[in-house]
Amino acid sequence: MVMSERLSRSLGTQRRRRLGAVVGTVVLPLALIIWVSALVDERPTAGSPNALPNPVLDTTGHFLLGVAVVLAASYLMGACSACLGQPKVIGEIAAGIALGPSLLGSLSPGAASWLFPPAVSPMLNGLAQLGLILFMFGVGQELGSMRFRGATQQALLVSQASLLVPLAGGTLAAVPLTDRFMGEGAHPVSFVLFVGCALSITALPVLARILSDLDITHTRPGRLSLFVAAVGDAGSWLLLAVVLALAHGSDFSGVLLSTMAALAATGLFLGPLRQFLATWRDGTRQGLETPTVSCLLVIGIATTATLTAAIGIHQLIGALLVGLIWPTRHRDAEAAATPLAATAKTILLPFFFLSFGLGTDFSALHFDTEAVVVLCVLLMVAITAKIVGAGLCARLTGMARPDALTLGVLLNSRGLTELVVLQIGSEAHIINQHLLGILTIVALATTVMTTPVLRLITRRPREDRVDEGPRMSDDRPLTALGDARAGEDSRPPTA
Repeated sequence: MVMSERLSRSLGTQRRRRLGAVVGTVVLPLALIIWVSALVDERPTAGSPNALPNPVLDTTGHFLLGVAVVLAASYLMGACSACLGQPKVIGEIAAGIALGPSLLGSLSPGAASWLFPPAVSPMLNGLAQLGLILFMFGVGQELGSMRFRGATQQALLVSQASLLVPLAGGTLAAVPLTDRFMGEGAHPVSFVLFVGCALSITALPVLARILSDLDITHTRPGRLSLFVAAVGDAGSWLLLAVVLALAHGSDFSGVLLSTMAALAATGLFLGPLRQFLATWRDGTRQGLETPTVSCLLVIGIATTATLTAAIGIHQLIGALLVGLIWPTRHRDAEAAATPLAATAKTILLPFFFLSFGLGTDFSALHFDTEAVVVLCVLLMVAITAKIVGAGLCARLTGMARPDALTLGVLLNSRGLTELVVLQIGSEAHIINQHLLGILTIVALATTVMTTPVLRLITRRPREDRVDEGPRMSDDRPLTALGDARAGEDSRPPTA
């Protein structure tokens, strides 16, 4: 009893200290920055009799201030999201949107333009792109760590249903949207396929985090959901390469050439390069220190991303391919890669959320009756297609009804991965800004609803653990990107 009271008192003290640290190092500095920004916004304009001198901040100073604000806001909103039982990434995305024209730009345009002047935007966008490249490398690690050979027929069927049903539903729903929501100069086929591709995505890092928070990683639907999400996302990224080739009316030969280039690059990476990398890390690892390997890895990721972009494939797919072939069960290789994924998640990805938020002005979107109907239809298609497609297929192949429903709800989480896809579509002018905002709401809504719905339908998460079926061969990539503990019973990596 005494020990219990001491433990409770100690935990209470730790919570108070943690809260004090957050308030002192995050909340107060952020409040000071907002206050100063408000003063800047309210001062007279340049050239007026009462004009005040500009603050002594050059471009570098603005850049460093922007870095501090973005990281502080991301940390604070992520912590608030975690307190509400949601993945931290929801709060981090909200922070990026809030710092853009949707909130800060609407409340205080002068403060927003002073905090993020045009000269600083390319610097922050560079950090965002580097974060995306490293994030996609981590996603490739996740896909590469899956054991596909031991997959059951049920797992393969559910994987196909989880990809094809939302793809078909999204493609059909996008047909009447081409006149208003298609990007300028885009091909109609690429538009409808892109919408279907966006609705078929499942965010692996967010999924792993949810499984860990609810302690259902080792249940049958938990194991199966990781495999199904990996297979579905792999198919979606391959389809996205074809969609980008179709984006601006390329003829059949151009599309065929881009598709063949994508398949050739994939075959090269999964075949000879993967085998060479396995041989290389066994033969020379003794002569290279971990920082050196990490540096070489970043060079390889950047070079591959550049080459894939040069042959007409998006640079993020190049980073994904490097992640696919990087060894995930070797301690030296893991030690070199894990810090990169952790850096991307903690430090660099908030700048992608900022870049996304700066490019998406929800306050300027005109949500008339038609737009609201489109939002409701796409949201309904996204939810229904995932839950019915994956859940019904799992049920028909022998899974119990509660487990099948749990599986469908798990796969409905889209999160960060869909935002990456939407950003690619927006940059390629496949979709316009209006549909970008609508699909962003769909991505956030489906992710936010996942955990509460699972808490309602998952009554006994600890009583149905299994060790069979497809599984993650190693959990470190998911740990770095999603703070999850997927695969705790996996074999340890070799030395």
